[in-house]
Amino acid sequence: MQDLAPILRQLLQFSPDALIVVDSRGLIQFANETTNVLFGYLPNQLLGRSLDILIPDRFKIRHGAHVAAFTRDPTNREMGARLSDLFARRADGSEFPAGIRLAAFRAGEGSFTAAAIRDMTERRAISDALVAAREEADRANRAKTRFLATASHDLRQPLQTIRLLNASMLKLTQETADVRALLERQQQAIDGATRLLNTLLDINRMESGAVEPNISAVDLRDIFSDLQREFEPLADSKGLKLEFAGSPVVLSTDRTLFTQLLQNLIGNAIKYTERGHVRISQALETEALVLKVEDTGRGIPEDKLDRIFDEYYQVDPQGTKRLGVGLGLAIVREVSRLLGFSVAVSSKLGEGTRVRVRISRQKLAAAARNDEPKGEPGPSADPPVSRCRVVLLEDNDAVRTATELFLNLEGFETRSAASIAEAESILAEMRPGDILITDYHLEGRLTGMDVLQQVRVRHGRDVPAILLSGDLQSMLRVVKTQIPHCRFLSKPVDTKALLGAIADLVPV
Repeated sequence: MQDLAPILRQLLQFSPDALIVVDSRGLIQFANETTNVLFGYLPNQLLGRSLDILIPDRFKIRHGAHVAAFTRDPTNREMGARLSDLFARRADGSEFPAGIRLAAFRAGEGSFTAAAIRDMTERRAISDALVAAREEADRANRAKTRFLATASHDLRQPLQTIRLLNASMLKLTQETADVRALLERQQQAIDGATRLLNTLLDINRMESGAVEPNISAVDLRDIFSDLQREFEPLADSKGLKLEFAGSPVVLSTDRTLFTQLLQNLIGNAIKYTERGHVRISQALETEALVLKVEDTGRGIPEDKLDRIFDEYYQVDPQGTKRLGVGLGLAIVREVSRLLGFSVAVSSKLGEGTRVRVRISRQKLAAAARNDEPKGEPGPSADPPVSRCRVVLLEDNDAVRTATELFLNLEGFETRSAASIAEAESILAEMRPGDILITDYHLEGRLTGMDVLQQVRVRHGRDVPAILLSGDLQSMLRVVKTQIPHCRFLSKPVDTKALLGAIADLVPV
């Protein structure tokens, strides 16, 4: 058998780490050749000298404490694990961050400590770069969150103005067919811009961590009923049959996010289906409830299925135009992640697509609760018959003017104010039957909800109100309980939804 002693001696001398052995007095008894590379000392220059020669002066007190601690508990350990902990000094006086592994041993009657020393400069540079990158990412994320908070409100204000003015112009041009057709085309463009803005803000809010699920009991039948009212006009316009089938099921989930997930799936199915049907159904399996959205549309090529949830990606078969911006399924992916669902897609080109949303049985609730605030109601086909008086509080001049014009053309007596102070006398004179319409986000410390509560206390009754917000989801998370005689609508507000909410609040 080969003698290993020469190999071991070579290994000690030329180890990748500098190896130093000190005795119980702290004097160096061995140093390998690598110490010359690392410290600039020849091994024989270190023998018999104190280990302090390798320690910068400012660290000698701390080093003494380390030595005392190691003497009390001489177990193998690492020093300098935190890169700012320990520095070593070279023969020329320069310093470097050091990582040191210690091991105690006995030889004959003596106690010794072996130290393996490594230059941590590169590792520290990498660590510093990672810390800087993380801090920069955090700053960017905070800036993104601030932008979204502002954009959710401010970017919707001009769309709100345009939407209301367009609705007013439609009201004024009942008998001018050509102009009315142009205005209807313009309304479609406004609706498209609104959907695009909502989608862009939604995906960014989710990815920035600005959305947290608000779990409550949600009756699936109510969700299906709302979705049918929302999408049936679009399906009818394309000659499609929209079918909802399901038995009573109550989920423990976030109502707003869950609805948003299904809205994107159903909207996508209708968008890419030219004939046949879109069917939404459910099946209770052994370990999960499975919701299915099936269509008879163009289908998705098999080699594209693994990319359809990517942001801004669209399957674009040759000869068809691009529809939307490709964020609907990205939102489905993010919502599913937030709610703990899984989503799978199967499709056959030319025969349609099936999306399965798998919801664990653990998320099934025993019974529905009615403690969540109501969201935006479905559009009302007929305007309200009764014309009550409306008190409008809106701090954006353009939105306030456009809203007042629209309501006046619809036959409502409207009194408006640009601030809480300006509205003080109007709110004090509110009569039974008046309806308050206010923006949720007002200038100053008070919100529209604060104003409503003050008005109700002052008059001693549940004054009916409609609260508008450019960030409806966040508002509904703040308003955790049901508010009687109150409706919540998203900006840019759908004019039919606004008239429908007023009709709901008019006393019978």
